[in-house]
Amino acid sequence: MKKTLLTLLATAAMSATAFAADIKPAIIYDLGGKFDKSFNEAAFNGAEKFKTETGIEYRDFEIANDAQREQALRRFAGDGNNPIVMAGFSWSAALEKVAAEYPDTKFAIIDMVVDKPNVRSVVFKEEEGGWLAGILADRLGRVRVLQITIVWFSFFTFLSGFTNSFEQLLVTRALQGLGFGGEWAVGSVLIGEMIRAQHRGKAVGMVQSGWAVGWGLAAVTFAVVFSVLPEHIAWRAMFWLGVLPALLVFYIRRNVKDPEVFQATRARVKEAGGHFLDIFKPELLRVTLLGSLMTTGMMSGYYAVTIWVPTYLKTVRNLSVLNTGAYTFMIIVGSFIGYVVAAYLSDHLGRRKTFFLFAAGTAIVAVLYTLLPISDQAMLFLGFPLGFFLSGNFSGVGAFLTELFPSRVRGSGQGFVYNVGRGLGAFSPPLVGYLSTGVMSLASAIGMVTGLAFATVVLTVFFLPETRGKELAVYD
Repeated sequence: MKKTLLTLLATAAMSATAFAADIKPAIIYDLGGKFDKSFNEAAFNGAEKFKTETGIEYRDFEIANDAQREQALRRFAGDGNNPIVMAGFSWSAALEKVAAEYPDTKFAIIDMVVDKPNVRSVVFKEEEGGWLAGILADRLGRVRVLQITIVWFSFFTFLSGFTNSFEQLLVTRALQGLGFGGEWAVGSVLIGEMIRAQHRGKAVGMVQSGWAVGWGLAAVTFAVVFSVLPEHIAWRAMFWLGVLPALLVFYIRRNVKDPEVFQATRARVKEAGGHFLDIFKPELLRVTLLGSLMTTGMMSGYYAVTIWVPTYLKTVRNLSVLNTGAYTFMIIVGSFIGYVVAAYLSDHLGRRKTFFLFAAGTAIVAVLYTLLPISDQAMLFLGFPLGFFLSGNFSGVGAFLTELFPSRVRGSGQGFVYNVGRGLGAFSPPLVGYLSTGVMSLASAIGMVTGLAFATVVLTVFFLPETRGKELAVYD
């Protein structure tokens, strides 16, 4: 879905000034080339769609290394190209400098924020939606807010398929993000409160494994839809299919009730009071801060590895298998099994030991990928452990946070901690890009950032209590 979105965003970003008399659009691809069968190719397809619809030619450039980022931006800006479009985290540092040097040139960056008046940053609102949904779940009920987030997400996904401009898609995608971020926060709390303590890790982890299942279904759907429909309809159809999750609401309304511990807690809150900002009171502040550091470490390592390891293996090691369906399949299978194994281990070994194990495994795998001589054939199978450890890190998070926060602010605490990690973790890929530009090699930068990220996980988990088997109390 994100590749489809990038296709349209690249088209729309270039079209935003299409009626200016002196428009000279340009697009700069990230490492890997414009035919990488991934995000670069999606951006290229968007640029081609723009050219077909407007008749306006555009310039493009494929960088070969990180040092060329600033050079390419300066060259295009100096030649009078306007607007200049790029996609991804890794452009932020270079764009921050060049945008200030060329204040009259319009730039657009997708999936990252650069705070300059001449830069249009396209970002999505999952983090804000996650905390907001958690707050509402503490006040209105787990089941009611889960239904709202599902319908919200489905509606704005469906509506995105009817957009015809950059501004329209930006609005619908941002609103979609609010629902997407909220679904995890509320769903994880709901499952954690419904299941008995001895099985909570398995249950919440199995729900988390649905991410891998959805990823696989999305990949298959993408291939089918784009093979049977013309491209100008196929991307819209992908968004229209996003309305299907709304059907789950009919089942939830008839069969799912708020957990007893929540119902009793809500009655107690009406008597004794409570506020979503209680997670910052002295008795909970330590848990809130340490939990936020833990999720920030997990997200930072996840983003650094998933963004930069494939780029490193393609551009430095010249491997080609990373763009194939077989490699994607191995990653997805590894992710699913990682979720499931970690879910069972969190109930068997405990939350903390499982986090230690998967954090260490992820750091080791990431470092080995950048040091060992790997062939295409070996890399195909090594996609499995990468998905296994990366995804397994998150399997126990929902149960752990459910047990760390008291019932009266569980939604607020869990929504805040998880989504702070998502927001702050997004800065790790630009950090890798910055460090690899003159400070150290790309391999060293990946290893250092990933190592520090998961060292943060280990350190913070060390100072948090073991919660396996904890019974959830009313109000507390």
